[in-house]
Amino acid sequence: MELVIVSGLSGSGKSVALAMLEDLEWYTLDNVPARILSMVVTELVEGDDAKFNRLAIGLDTRPRPEDLPVARKLLADLRERGVHCQLVFLHATEPVLVQRYLDTRRRHPHTPGKDSDRTLAEAIRFEQDLLAPLAESADFVLDTSTMSVHELRDLMRDRVAQQPRNQVSLQFESFGFRQGIPKDADFVFDARFLPNPYWEPDLRALTGRETGVIDFLATRAEVQAYLDDIARFLGTWLGRIEAANRSYLTVAIGCTGGRHRSVYLAERLAERFQDEFPGVTVRHTGLERLARSATSPGSRNP
Repeated sequence: MELVIVSGLSGSGKSVALAMLEDLEWYTLDNVPARILSMVVTELVEGDDAKFNRLAIGLDTRPRPEDLPVARKLLADLRERGVHCQLVFLHATEPVLVQRYLDTRRRHPHTPGKDSDRTLAEAIRFEQDLLAPLAESADFVLDTSTMSVHELRDLMRDRVAQQPRNQVSLQFESFGFRQGIPKDADFVFDARFLPNPYWEPDLRALTGRETGVIDFLATRAEVQAYLDDIARFLGTWLGRIEAANRSYLTVAIGCTGGRHRSVYLAERLAERFQDEFPGVTVRHTGLERLARSATSPGSRNP
C-alpha cells in the first residue's frame, strides 16, 4: 500500500494536489480531521480492498493543536509495518494567499463568522502557527507561491505520485536571484560568477536549453569545473541523505535571471544523475515565469 497525507495552508493548492492524485487513480479523501486520521487509515490499511492500495488523504485545516502529533506518529507506525507513506505540506507567502482569497471571494476557514474580528491576514498567520508542527515534520514541503495550477499538478505527478519506493525523489531547479531563492530548496548553488551568455547579442534571447547557449557554456572551462564540483559534492552525500530516510531533495542553481547559466547547469546535472535516480526531475522557475508572462490572460494560480 502507498499513502500520501496532504496538508498545508488554506489556499495553497491542496485541492489541486489531491485532484492530480485522483486523476492518477489514487483513492482520495479530503478534509479528514486529524483526530480520526489513525482510525480511518488503520481501517483501510487492514482491509483487503485493492482500491485503497494507493490512498491520498487531505487533512482538515482546522485541527486541535493536541491532534497534530497524530499524523507523525501514524506515519512512523505505518512505516514500521512496511507501508510506503509520505506527508506533503503545501504553503505560499502571505501576500499570495491574501490575493488568492480576494480573487476567489472565498472566506478563510479561520475567519468563521460575520462577527469575527480576525482579518484575512491574521487568519493566515494564525493558521501558519497552528500548522507549523506539520510543516516541520513533513517529508516534502512545497511553496506554491509562483506556481500555476498546471505546474503544481505536474510536480505532484512527477515527484509524489510516481516516486519510486525507497528512493530519494531528486529535483534540479533553476531560478533567478532577481526573483529570490526558492523556499523549498535543500541545497542552493550560485552560478552568477560564471560567463554570462546574456552579454552575447546572438544568445540573449535564447535559454540554457538551446544549442547556442549550450555550446557557449560547454566550452568554458570554469563552467565545466563548477559543474563537476557540484556533481562530486552530490555524489558524495546523496547516499548518506538517502540512508537517513529523506524522501525528497531539491537542488537549486541560480543565476541572475534564471534563463541561461542556471538552466544549463540544472539540465546537465539531471543528465548525470538520471541513471542512479530514474525519477529525477528538472524545473526551471525562471522559464516558467517567462512563459506565464507570455500567456498571462490564461494562467491561474492554485
